[in-house]
Amino acid sequence: MTTSEEQSQGRKETRTSVHVFRDDALGDLDAVGLAAAIRRGEVSAAEVARDAAARVRDADAQLDAVQVHLDVPAHHDADGGAFAGVPTFVKDNTDFAGLPTGHGSAAFVPRPARRHAGFTRQLLSTGVTVLGKTRLPEFGFSPSTEFEEGPPVRNPWNTGHSAGGSSGGSAALVAAGAVPVAHANDGGGSIRIPAACCGLVGLKPTRGRTVPNAQGRQLPIDIVVDGVVSRTVRDSAAFLAAAELHHRNPKLPSLGLVEGPSDRRLRIGLLVDSPNGARTDDATRAAVTDTARRLEGLGHTVTPVELAIDPRFTEDFLTYWGLLSFLIGATGRTMGAEFDRHRMDGLSRGLRATYVANWRRTPGVLRRLRRTREAYAAAFRGLDVILSPVLAHTSPPLGHLNPSVPYATLIERILAYVAFTPVNNVVGTPSISVPAASLTPEGLPIGVMFSGRPGAERTLLELAFELEAAQGFPGIRDV
Repeated sequence: MTTSEEQSQGRKETRTSVHVFRDDALGDLDAVGLAAAIRRGEVSAAEVARDAAARVRDADAQLDAVQVHLDVPAHHDADGGAFAGVPTFVKDNTDFAGLPTGHGSAAFVPRPARRHAGFTRQLLSTGVTVLGKTRLPEFGFSPSTEFEEGPPVRNPWNTGHSAGGSSGGSAALVAAGAVPVAHANDGGGSIRIPAACCGLVGLKPTRGRTVPNAQGRQLPIDIVVDGVVSRTVRDSAAFLAAAELHHRNPKLPSLGLVEGPSDRRLRIGLLVDSPNGARTDDATRAAVTDTARRLEGLGHTVTPVELAIDPRFTEDFLTYWGLLSFLIGATGRTMGAEFDRHRMDGLSRGLRATYVANWRRTPGVLRRLRRTREAYAAAFRGLDVILSPVLAHTSPPLGHLNPSVPYATLIERILAYVAFTPVNNVVGTPSISVPAASLTPEGLPIGVMFSGRPGAERTLLELAFELEAAQGFPGIRDV
């Protein structure tokens, strides 16, 4: 029985949280702490991989987050890497040699990849041990990891709710304590959305900060960037520093290792309601304004700001989103000989139909989207950071964003939910989701977002470190 059928019959799920933290080789350690324990010889990489695999099996039995679980973990020889021996997962829209890349779709039967994707090599350069691949919604289009057929990925904080998308499988495993960090990528919010839903840190880097995404760099506007989701700010900072040793973009300022807050006091703009007109719900509004007050108490200056983007931005981004679905439908046989675009899910088909009906608008859409960087830059005059929600409302019950929902209703729901994140993808700027101090009455985290100028990851990480130290992040074991 699907989730949507359960809801349509009026069933109410018992509120259940899931975590697999225990007294084993991983303990309560984050990736930085675990790598240090391995270097000191307190635990071995083999012990960590064995215990992480056991945790993953237990978590996945309730969360359905794993697409492929390797029987023999893939160890790598980057012994000096910052994350040497740390277990992780690769998202199933990114090639890992020998494993199929399914993109969350039932429209084709994937073939094993012949070689690693560029970002996979960058991830492996940090020394991680790969345990498998995580699930995502079809082609990463949905902000919830749900499917027309098959179980959804469940939120470990409350299994009746969405874990977010499209990196929902990765976020669910990290939040549940199965692994400390996992691969995620972001083409409209897909790092930050699941981080917000699952109480994690999710940094979308500046365009080009990590190895360019193979799919994204073929697009008229490259909106896709890769990174990780983590439970601590220092893990996200350590990952970017280690990744920079493998790939250093000379067009961006060097990042290096960010290890804590800065003494510099910042000018922060407060944006509570989205430029697309979607009103933020009360719980999210309270979380963002409480964060603003805390930052003021820490000596930062917080003032309201407007992001005066073109009023057609949402419609234009939706058309561009449809272009992506159209291109996949047209070129899908490169992924598998049996590819059938008619078997793509309802969201993908609806996006494609939207584009087919509006394809003549493409030149104007691209022109206006590219101009968004001007409005974004204008909003930052006199500011260092913008504070906003990640999402316009908290994580919805499973079924609300299921691709089987009629397209007109589904896209209306998505646009009322994903109202803040896409701007950074179009402009190419960095943005980080961090947990607010409070939970919803349903026991769900709420994410707040810091956005910056191009190349400003250091500023965002320093501010996130300061907030983490000042208020802490809610722990799933306390639910």
